[in-house]
Amino acid sequence: MINPAFEPYLLQARENPEPPPSSVNADDRRRAFRLEAEALRGEVAPMSRVQDRSIELEGRTLGARLYVPVEEATPALVVYFHGGGFVLGDLDTHDWLCRRLAFDTGLPLLAIDYRLAPEHPFPAALDDATDVVRYVATRPQEFGARDPALIVMGDSAGANLVTVAARQLRDLGVEIAAQVLIYPTLGPEIVTDSAHQFGSGYLLDLESLRHDYYLYHNGFVDHTDPRVTPLLSTDLSGVAPAVVVVAECDPLRDEGVAYAGLLEHFGVPVELLEAKEMVHGFLEMGGVVPDALNILDELAAHVHRLVDAAT
Repeated sequence: MINPAFEPYLLQARENPEPPPSSVNADDRRRAFRLEAEALRGEVAPMSRVQDRSIELEGRTLGARLYVPVEEATPALVVYFHGGGFVLGDLDTHDWLCRRLAFDTGLPLLAIDYRLAPEHPFPAALDDATDVVRYVATRPQEFGARDPALIVMGDSAGANLVTVAARQLRDLGVEIAAQVLIYPTLGPEIVTDSAHQFGSGYLLDLESLRHDYYLYHNGFVDHTDPRVTPLLSTDLSGVAPAVVVVAECDPLRDEGVAYAGLLEHFGVPVELLEAKEMVHGFLEMGGVVPDALNILDELAAHVHRLVDAAT
């Protein structure tokens, strides 16, 4: 059952369907995504400081935004990767959510403006995710953390990047305290029961997601590569402990549940949180659907337990 507060948005989406994504260029879709994000914002969580930063990596510069909820050194730093199907999203579209996540966890949060498709196809975004965490891991104090405990967090496509980066960081010997995966998308072959039940008319349309995967992969067709489909990973032993958040009425719900089970199979500590009555992207809608934020206290508690275990 879906939360009744979502019904007006579902009805509007059904009565005014968006044109096929293949008929709209990426810049126009991005503008529409920004406008939608602005319309969903509610009361802004107070921050002690918000600062735009630049992160210099080899051969490129990434934008970032640091959210500091309290002006004191904290036991960990959150590095955040936004959603948007690898094509949409930026620091502004997820500003409201990042402020809220920093406020609820009480930890500084560094949001990353990674490169997007189709201008920068696979594996550009993934390279950004892995490289920026390696960069931050050597200097967490610059971002308000007194200890090197890193929480790598992302939603939707950003969570996909986190899953793969966590495995690559393990192989590189970079320790992270936790990976937090918020309604992750875990591969282009979306054939689960939840995808069949909620794949159209529930805000995340699978036709659009598959098109975005097509733009992201830009001809890379090996969907069995675990960098493309993390659900097909053959060795997750030793990756960071995880918190996986899924929504009951999300076409990607079953993928998240399956990935939590895969982590558990490889002996990785994992907590699965299911948000009842929620749809994909529910946290971004917390400004207009207050119930969507109910899970944040539980999420923050899990994050702090993982930080305590790592420090």
